[in-house]
Amino acid sequence: MAAYLLLCIVFPFLMAYAAASDLLTMRISNRVTGLVFAGFMVYALASGMAWADLVWHLAAGALTLVITFLMFARGWIGGGDAKLAASTALWIGLAHLPDYLILASLLGGPLTLAILSARSLPLPKLALKFPFAVHLHDTKTGIPYGIALAAAALVVVPSAFGFDQLALP
Repeated sequence: MAAYLLLCIVFPFLMAYAAASDLLTMRISNRVTGLVFAGFMVYALASGMAWADLVWHLAAGALTLVITFLMFARGWIGGGDAKLAASTALWIGLAHLPDYLILASLLGGPLTLAILSARSLPLPKLALKFPFAVHLHDTKTGIPYGIALAAAALVVVPSAFGFDQLALP
């Protein structure tokens, strides 16, 4: 039951929280990425995940961390995005990691273009009352890519775990 709650409630909540946090503050807290990591470790124990499977999930997280750290070092993504992608990759596993990364890219492209396009237009007066909207509209501000990362995770996780894992115990 604990494994089910982690997979079907805690993980989706953390993804939604990370996406909303990135949109509203342009930050993904270390607490959130730490909870995603810790949640996976507890899930692995509670579900009785085989050691071999655990190693592959850890490899997915480590590989993603190396790649996203390099992207962060080049200034292509934010540090929160890098940590969120890596901790999320633990849940996804190595077998479904390409699906996750490709889908995050496919979702992130239109997100980026939409925000850049919106920034080329004046911000409506009503939106000026919302500090997050003003900040998001600022051309010096990055793109809240955590939205695409979280959305891709929510789409790929059911395939990674199998729908039988998502059925009520």
